[in-house]
Amino acid sequence: MRVVRGRFAPSPTGEIHLGNAWTALIAWLQVRSAGGCMVLRMEDLDPERSRQEYADRLIADMTWLGLDWDEGPDIGGQYAPYNQAQRRVLYQQALVCLEKAGLVYPCYCTRAELAASAPHTDENERVYPGTCRLQAAVDDCKASRHPALRLAVPAGQYSFTDMHAGFVCQDVSRDVGDFVIRRSDGVHAYQLAVVVDDAAMDITHVVRGHDLLSSTPRQLLLYRLLGLQAPVFTHVPLLVDDAGCRLSKRQRSLAVAALRASGVTAQAVIGYLAFKARIIDRPEPVQASDLIAGFNLNRLPAGPVVVDSNSICFRG
Repeated sequence: MRVVRGRFAPSPTGEIHLGNAWTALIAWLQVRSAGGCMVLRMEDLDPERSRQEYADRLIADMTWLGLDWDEGPDIGGQYAPYNQAQRRVLYQQALVCLEKAGLVYPCYCTRAELAASAPHTDENERVYPGTCRLQAAVDDCKASRHPALRLAVPAGQYSFTDMHAGFVCQDVSRDVGDFVIRRSDGVHAYQLAVVVDDAAMDITHVVRGHDLLSSTPRQLLLYRLLGLQAPVFTHVPLLVDDAGCRLSKRQRSLAVAALRASGVTAQAVIGYLAFKARIIDRPEPVQASDLIAGFNLNRLPAGPVVVDSNSICFRG
């Protein structure tokens, strides 16, 4: 049997908040309960938004919470480097493979043009209508632009069984259309980078938020086209505020660093999250390591988990 290898792969574009800690805890518990290997990977692919200071704070916050890792940007490992910014050559190699298979084409459409022409799906995502794929020639105006590169998506459905959400099936060609795998500024897209990284790092299990569930069929398509083995996916429910909106980095009062500065203990944060995950019966201070024996994915709530910022009691 393969050793379970899981990962927590945050973007260092701000301070991590309670929702990030929730996903990290569940991913960590899944790996530790299986006696596996935990990987920390920085998804700092976007040079405009990623900051080293946020990466440093993230490592400090994770360490404070007691969520350790066996491989990562600070300690290295056999699949280094663990920063996406240093792995661009791997993404380019994968893109070249897709190009050689005749599955990539340049797209000169601007956001405004896409907004005017692309229909919406039920999830309010825009479906690319294949404008540049169908054009025989590019006019002079568009030719002066730097194109994005899109994957010519083959027809067909892609399905998988999520460890929390259950069976998922999507016709990517119909519901998404040809999606971007390299942006017009030359930055490789998340969909391509995450597939290349998880395969290259031999990740067997991926735990991430439910908001990424709809992107998984696209990634499964890329796994298939590149001849790579896909991991087992678990998309956990999101933490939401009183209005039902998912927690974000804009809610600074729920940033892990802010909670720490206010005197909240790491054990209280972990205990609160464990209570919300139905691992323990009441919110009380606990070490993350004490939750390993009782962890069970089947206990997770089915839908979004409400965090009432006015009644949170972290001190237990």
